[in-house]
Amino acid sequence: MARTAAQVVALGIGQTIAWASSTYLAAVLAEPMAAALGLTTSWIFAGYSCALAVMALLGPFVGKAIDRHGGRNLLCLSNVILAGGLIILALAANVGLMFLGWCVIGAGMAFGLYDAAFATLVRQHGLKARAPITGITLIGGFASTVGWPLTAFLVAQWDWRVACLAWATGHLLIALPLNFRFVPVLHENAAAVRDGVVVDNVAPENAEERRRNFVLIAIFGATTAFVTSAMAAHLPLLLLAAGVGATAAIAAAALLGPAQVVARLGEFVAADTYRPNPLLTARIATALHPLAGLIFLGAAGLPGVAMFFSILHGAGNGMITIAKGTLPLAIFGAQGYGALQGKLSVAQRIMQALAPLLFSLVVAWGGAVAGLSLTVALSLIALLALLLIRLER
Repeated sequence: MARTAAQVVALGIGQTIAWASSTYLAAVLAEPMAAALGLTTSWIFAGYSCALAVMALLGPFVGKAIDRHGGRNLLCLSNVILAGGLIILALAANVGLMFLGWCVIGAGMAFGLYDAAFATLVRQHGLKARAPITGITLIGGFASTVGWPLTAFLVAQWDWRVACLAWATGHLLIALPLNFRFVPVLHENAAAVRDGVVVDNVAPENAEERRRNFVLIAIFGATTAFVTSAMAAHLPLLLLAAGVGATAAIAAAALLGPAQVVARLGEFVAADTYRPNPLLTARIATALHPLAGLIFLGAAGLPGVAMFFSILHGAGNGMITIAKGTLPLAIFGAQGYGALQGKLSVAQRIMQALAPLLFSLVVAWGGAVAGLSLTVALSLIALLALLLIRLER
């Protein structure tokens, strides 16, 4: 038990560094990086979108590799690759090197973010991986809380290039040793693995239902990924467009991170004490954004509604992150989990990459009402997909 707890803390710290230096990097570095390279910020975010595309393409390969060999080598490699991408960004003198840096970072994200960490835990712990998965997301939930202020501090004290080099150093001196020390080497299970694909001997009569559930989970993952990405990029601006004052909008948006962490902590305690059905947890989490959106649309002028919206959305998003790791485990089991997650991640990353641009276009066309209506509709589609899933395990 103590060994598992130490592993959760170690991987959680590694995930915090990985997310802070990749997903949460562009928001702070976009303006100074663009100014230094003589570009607009749109070019920087285009580079980040390329990182997400690379991550999506490599997802299935990474999942299969973890199924076969475990995740230790890949997680350690991710730290080296992410450090390399950050160094390229720090040295970039033109748009070509900037895009190259982001693409390398995208490869590191594929090898080292939540999908790879979840698959690593399932490969080691099997069906008992739910608690460790929840634990690392609980710690990793502080990535934006730590990452944004720290990156901003480094930029203010020195510049954005120093910030990239500092995060690269963090990967090599902190995250890499933690992954190497606390992720064990696992030997290949010859009985379960053939040609890199884990065999899960499913009766033919269940194959159609498994395909159906896979499609439904893919729909859930893709639609919620769009909502998460759109809100992460535009929440303060969305609230401003809805008529919320600047101070209130910033205060409300700041509640997003704490709400995620509190919700994950509640899920962690509930999972350990009551062992709820993960499908039920996923349905409740997915219902929170449309509930928050409908309340906000109906009572936007009332004091505190913006904060209530941010809290509900953050809580739902925090639990959805856990559900994307635990729900496939509950439905399909531990065998082949990495490959399955790799396939599911493709649609999620594509939607994640498209969301900021498409959502901004919708808000520019129809205002906050149109933007929120879109995310509410997508969340309801995700909820419907979950309601159609049959969980037999």
